[in-house]
Amino acid sequence: MTGSRRTRTVSPVLPRPLKATLLSAGALVACASVAVGCGVIPGATGGSGDDPITVMTWAPEQTAATNKPGMPAMAKAYARWVNSRGGINGRKLNVLTCNDHNDNVDAANCARRAVDENVVAVVGSYSQHGRSFLAPLEGAGIPYIGGYGVTDDEFTSPLSYPVNGGEPALLAGLGEQLGKTCGPVSLIRPDTIAGDELPVLLDSGLRAAGHKSATDQRAADDATEYSRQTQTSLENATSDPYKNGCVVPALGDRTDTFMDSFRRDREDYSKVGVGTVLGSVDQSVINSTGGASSPYEGAYVTGWYPPASDAGWDPLRKVIKDHAFGDNRIDPTDAGVQTTWIAYTVLEKVVDALGDGEVSALAIRRALDDGLKVTTGGLTPTLSWRFEDMIAAVDFPRLINADVTFQVVSKGQLVAARKGFVSMSKTLESAD
Repeated sequence: MTGSRRTRTVSPVLPRPLKATLLSAGALVACASVAVGCGVIPGATGGSGDDPITVMTWAPEQTAATNKPGMPAMAKAYARWVNSRGGINGRKLNVLTCNDHNDNVDAANCARRAVDENVVAVVGSYSQHGRSFLAPLEGAGIPYIGGYGVTDDEFTSPLSYPVNGGEPALLAGLGEQLGKTCGPVSLIRPDTIAGDELPVLLDSGLRAAGHKSATDQRAADDATEYSRQTQTSLENATSDPYKNGCVVPALGDRTDTFMDSFRRDREDYSKVGVGTVLGSVDQSVINSTGGASSPYEGAYVTGWYPPASDAGWDPLRKVIKDHAFGDNRIDPTDAGVQTTWIAYTVLEKVVDALGDGEVSALAIRRALDDGLKVTTGGLTPTLSWRFEDMIAAVDFPRLINADVTFQVVSKGQLVAARKGFVSMSKTLESAD
């Protein structure tokens, strides 16, 4: 949700009907699947017999904005775990990593390196520069499995296989969660192209709950303090004397910086609630900011997956314990780490399904497009990427999983505010 403003890559024409959009996407897949007339596919070979399976995971690290170092680190730990068991169907898993530096040129360079290295997939990655990295992948026919969902490009490219509903589902879900409990709502979000989409998505959820739109405040995503934004948001949230309002910081890694200012300024105002999404806050952030005395205490949080305390995450924790070797970049409560775990689960299920056949970019795409169903131990609904599995959201034609979880911070712990998953399908279908 962060990064410098860039030229929007989505065409300003009116959206086509859903079926036309998806048929066009299908045509691109078909083009990427053949060598004659569409170009030779560098990633078409990449693993037969006992050959290693080479994939890539990328994310920004050591930047002034949002960083996700745990994702490539988790990918390496997953590979060590798989290879300690003899690999996948006897094939060693080779994971390459790349730092996109929150930069569109570096994101494209990561993708080009993936092409040069003949990877069969890019798995469990984060980048806000979707057009920059997807164009090289599409040209090479390389699937993008389980991206973080931070850009709309991940939900339009026919070579993208998302495992969650990305920011669209989170913001729509948070809107529904807050719409039933809050008075005036103030959104503080990055002044970026990706950030420009957040008010629309949050408002779609608020409207579904019968609530009016949020007040939209832009902020630099690499600021060192947000005192002006906190004061303005608190004034808006307390504008109704009869209802307690809510403030929604959606600033990625800078959410914690915003909350430092918010903690100080909120004392001068009547009670105000907080709402945010997983990725802007997680259990480690709550712990580091005071636990039960944290400014997040009582906050409403929307996530893609069950709380980190759920038993479904026990296998992830064991892999981290046994194969991460104390790597402190990997936090099992981090949504990026969790997404990487699920994305590699998908990869392993695909390779298992291919049996003794060739493991290539083309073979992986075909298995996913033909309706392979992937279960994740209850961490997501069953995942499948057939045409008929895609949700009828015109702006997000590759969206297959719009389920979210409603959570709340209670006594310093993220716990379920509502049991099970809540589908945002209808809300996103009606989003303008």
